[in-house]
Amino acid sequence: MSVPDQIAWESPAAHRLRQWLADYDRVLIGAGAGLSASAGVDFADRAAFARLYPTLVLRGFEADYQLIGYEEWEPAEKWGYLATHVNEIRFRPHAHRLYPALLDLVREKDYFVMTSNVDALFARCGFDQERIFTPQGDYAAMQCLTPCQQRTWPSRPIIEEILTTIDAKTQRVTDAALLPKCPFCGAEVFLNVRGGDWFVEAPYDQQRARFRQWLYHATKNAMLIVEIGAGFNTPGVIRWPLEAIARANRKSRFVRINVAHIDMPTDISDRALSMRADAFDAVKAGHSSC
Repeated sequence: MSVPDQIAWESPAAHRLRQWLADYDRVLIGAGAGLSASAGVDFADRAAFARLYPTLVLRGFEADYQLIGYEEWEPAEKWGYLATHVNEIRFRPHAHRLYPALLDLVREKDYFVMTSNVDALFARCGFDQERIFTPQGDYAAMQCLTPCQQRTWPSRPIIEEILTTIDAKTQRVTDAALLPKCPFCGAEVFLNVRGGDWFVEAPYDQQRARFRQWLYHATKNAMLIVEIGAGFNTPGVIRWPLEAIARANRKSRFVRINVAHIDMPTDISDRALSMRADAFDAVKAGHSSC
């Protein structure tokens, strides 16, 4: 990964970002994994992985991202990892200043958030839940993998119970009765996060409808689009849709904040700003004082 530039508060890029934030009353925030990584929730963090999963390190794994979609393990080992991982990412208190600082930039504006992140840090850090769209799901819910019906249920009680039965040495669930199954049909379950055609979309229908309604009105007016940390792992979720929105609204301006992938399509580059920077550095530079 490229080393990001240090964005000085006095730099031309920071000045333009502050000016655009002052000029626009409507702001669409599109956030990918790079935003949460800057706030300490990083699926590539090898040090954190080694601290939390020493037995998996002995098996050759180095980071959480290597286990996305991995199926070559026994249920007791799988849920020992997943319970620890989900608790760490979704339920433990989060104290980093990045999300509150980002909220301060848009608190008084007509904003909406679209994010591929499943950690709910926007809502947990004070963003209005009615102004958040999470099309990739949320670790706070579980679903049937069949799926037998378009329903989910809270994951936290299950995760917390599993955590009490994980062997500290093997990191496996010791009580097989606690391995989760679908309460409706008894089939295998997983977190309600997009990973295949089994993903249950229904819980996000209202979010999607609110976002489309907001976007319908916003695209008729001037709008600032701020994309943070959205690369090319799943560009069809955040990156490409935001570019399409910018094309559809000639009154919009586009800010792309990324540590590596800052290229901008030529057809919108005349009203865009690319900032090769860590998300927290860029957000701090966006404030009117530092």
